[in-house]
Amino acid sequence: MWIRRFLMVIFALTILVVVGAFAVYQFGGEVLKKQMTPQGQFQAPPPQSGPDYAQQANWIAKPGLDGDPSSWLPEGAGTALAGGTAAIFYIHPTTYLERDRWNGPMDDPQSRNRAELFVRSQASAFSSAGQVWAPRYRQAAFGAFLLDSRDARSALDLAYRDVARAFERFLQEVEPNRPIILAGHSQGALHLTRLLKEKVAGQPVATRVVAAYVVGWPVSAAADLPAMGLPPCRTAEQAGCVLSWQSFGSPANTDLVTDVYDGSEGFNGQPRRREDMLCVNPLTGTRGGSAPPAANLGTLVPDASFTSATLAPGQVGAGCEGGFLIIDGEVPPLGPYVLPGNNYHVYDYALFWANIRQDAQRRLAAWRR
Repeated sequence: MWIRRFLMVIFALTILVVVGAFAVYQFGGEVLKKQMTPQGQFQAPPPQSGPDYAQQANWIAKPGLDGDPSSWLPEGAGTALAGGTAAIFYIHPTTYLERDRWNGPMDDPQSRNRAELFVRSQASAFSSAGQVWAPRYRQAAFGAFLLDSRDARSALDLAYRDVARAFERFLQEVEPNRPIILAGHSQGALHLTRLLKEKVAGQPVATRVVAAYVVGWPVSAAADLPAMGLPPCRTAEQAGCVLSWQSFGSPANTDLVTDVYDGSEGFNGQPRRREDMLCVNPLTGTRGGSAPPAANLGTLVPDASFTSATLAPGQVGAGCEGGFLIIDGEVPPLGPYVLPGNNYHVYDYALFWANIRQDAQRRLAAWRR
């Protein structure tokens, strides 16, 4: 069943990251870079070799696609509400775990299956607000995020170009006045920040954006958002804004994020600072602040046999502290895949699945008004 497969994916991803993270703590970042750097040099593919997004085969989720994984719902979620008029463009996180190349191939079966599972567990939260579009793309390998090299930049650029082409096709096929929700996680969220900067900011489509969920990737409200063209989501009733959070338990060790983030160059050329890191609490829909476990409408939890999932309400609270989302309460048994430093990155969506669903519906209503 999908939950068992999903947890196997999470296990593989977590082992990959945890082994590297412990190496960083014990021996420094150079060990992790050596472990995870793809072999050889980046080889640019022929210009016309990219995926054709007019073809259904290059989409994981899309209206009319057989077996669309975004239509899955956990037990207790009811059914997707009729009348959700938004078009949701979702970008999945890294699912290619090999080191044999800088960009994952489109036809790798394991990577494709993992991407479908992320669409089930993350993009499904938006299905009651409208129809989900989720492209396959030649994602950058894990090692590309550890290096500031020509190879790494080229790999990320290639992945982004695929995403940008998919977005252009998305806009061609979606009705011109239809509201749009943008969402991504991890690598997908990184590409979403650039998509907002290059394809949305200052363009007519910006007026159609209900919200952009840039989850599991740090965003500077001062150095990034102005170039991305949308303000932070300050209230739950606000439309046309950006949500971002990174989930940690307490005590949180965020050094693996802040050591890279602090002082890096933002989209406007200014240095990013921790005090400017955007944290929108998914339990409240507001920038900053905290909420008790009672505010959580449902965490996505697998059952004991891993054959289905249910929603566990009222167990996980959260508050924004120092730019990060710090969770509290009784976290249900999601699995033993929390990363070093009490990093709940893997569960950024699952922890707040039902609240994300409500948030998208609420912002869509606000956009209509």
